[in-house]
Amino acid sequence: MRLKYEIKFLDYWHLGSGLSAGTKLDSLVLKDSDGLPFASGKTLKGMFREMAEMIDCSFVNVCFGGSSDKKDCCYNEEMKNRDGVCYFGNAELKASTKEQILSNQLKDNLYTEIASTKIDERGVAVDNSLREIEVVIPITLYGEIDDVPADYEEWMKHSVVMVKRMGLNRNRGLGRCQITINEVL
Repeated sequence: MRLKYEIKFLDYWHLGSGLSAGTKLDSLVLKDSDGLPFASGKTLKGMFREMAEMIDCSFVNVCFGGSSDKKDCCYNEEMKNRDGVCYFGNAELKASTKEQILSNQLKDNLYTEIASTKIDERGVAVDNSLREIEVVIPITLYGEIDDVPADYEEWMKHSVVMVKRMGLNRNRGLGRCQITINEVL
C-alpha cells in the first residue's frame, strides 16, 4: 500500500546539505538539481521512525528495519541489520509549483539567511561564535511511503502525523510543520 502525505512548514526551516558557502554561510539547505528545496527520504524515514518507536517495536522492525545497536530501544537479535519493507521517497514541491517557480525565476525568493551567536553569562557575544545559515520560507512538500503493510497502515499514519518539527534548530523555533495524510492507495 502507498501512503501519500504533505508537509506544510509553518516557519522557516533548514534541512542541511552538509555544505557551506565558504565565508558567507555556515550551512546550506539541501536542494535538488534545479536548486529547489526538498526533504530526503532518508531524513524522513529517521523522523518517522523516531515517532514509531513510541508505538510498537515489531512495527518499527518490520517497516523501518532492524537495528544492530543493542542500545536501540527496539533492538531485536532476530531482526538486527534487516531492511524494512517500506520505501520512503523524497518529499518535494508539486510539479506545477516547481514549474511556476522555475519559469518565473523565483527560486531565490524561497531562501533567506538567519544568524545567531553564542552569548556568555555576562550577556556578551562570544568571539568567533557568529553562525549564519540558509533557511527556506514556509512552503508545502509532498511525499510518499511505498509498500506499507496493511497491518501497519494506521500505525504508519500515526507515526507520520506525530512529527511536528523538522531539521536544524527545531528546538529553537525552526522547522515547525504540520503533516497530513492525503491518500492511501
